[in-house]
Amino acid sequence: MPPEESDPARQSSPADGNDETEWPDDETVVETASDAAEGLVFDRYKQSEVRDLDVTVTFEGGRLEVDVYLHAPESTVDPERVADDAALAAQTAVDELFEDRS
Repeated sequence: MPPEESDPARQSSPADGNDETEWPDDETVVETASDAAEGLVFDRYKQSEVRDLDVTVTFEGGRLEVDVYLHAPESTVDPERVADDAALAAQTAVDELFEDRS
């Protein structure tokens, strides 16, 4: 298989008139995912309510992994559910990032 077919960063896009599409670099992907996860958590909780938040994002070989640890009070919102939703928001944000570039 030629390199441009196996490397998503070098695939062609007829929409831009170029033979190569600029895909986001790994750092951009990680930042996008992390920002989305943190944003969702702080949409659901006041910052002062969150005792601990750890968002770990890796993007290697085209594979995204998101882990969200949240320590917050169980008030009207279930922290485990919020952590799961934050991870999904991160994945969705990265999907949209790639869709915008295709």
